[in-house]
Formats: sequence, structure tokens, C-alpha cells
Amino acid sequence: MQETELECCETFQIHEELLKAVSEKMPAEEELYDLAELFKVFGDSTRIRILYVLFEAEVCVCDLAQALCMTQSAISHQLKILKNARLVKSRRQGKSVFYSLADAHVRTIIAQGREHIEE
Repeated sequence: MQETELECCETFQIHEELLKAVSEKMPAEEELYDLAELFKVFGDSTRIRILYVLFEAEVCVCDLAQALCMTQSAISHQLKILKNARLVKSRRQGKSVFYSLADAHVRTIIAQGREHIEE
């Protein structure tokens, strides 16, 4: 990634009409906070790797741990974060807990992120 010099205005001028239009469209602070928290969840490569496994199949914690060469404890910790962010869901079957993507939005978010970094 190449750093470029930040350009600034040479004079100070407020564009009232533009600011009014932007202000009307700006989400509430709570919504902005929630959105920022969601994107923080994507800031960990282990969680991204878990999501990629879940793109392919519903799997149990044991399978995830094996696929990613990690302990079940470490996987469970990351799954809790993903579940709290409503990115994955779980279901119990006997003594196993299976995880899957919560909905199609998760795949879309990751796909658009990849598309952006590949430009």
C-alpha cells in the first residue's frame, strides 16, 4: 500500500446545504456504535477463517478445531464472539454443538471485503 500526502482545503468555507443533507442522512450514534462493533469482529483472522469453514458446511467445534489446527477452547472463544455479533448460530445434536452462518449477509460482507481489497 502506497502512502499519499493528505490534501486539505486552502481556505476555510462551510457548505451549509451539503452539511444539512449529510446531517439528515446520518444514522443515530447508537447505530453507528453498533456498526463499528460489528466490523471489529471481522478484525481477527481466526474469526475470518472460522467463517470460511462455515461457508462450506455446518460443523461442530471438534471439526473446526481440527480444520484450523487450534484447541476447542480457542475455537469456542471465537465462536462466542461471532455468535454475540449474530454472525453464526448453533444447534445441539446429542453431545455435539454444530455451528453455521446466521444468514446470507455474512457471506455478502466477506465477499464485498475481498472484492474491495482485490481492486
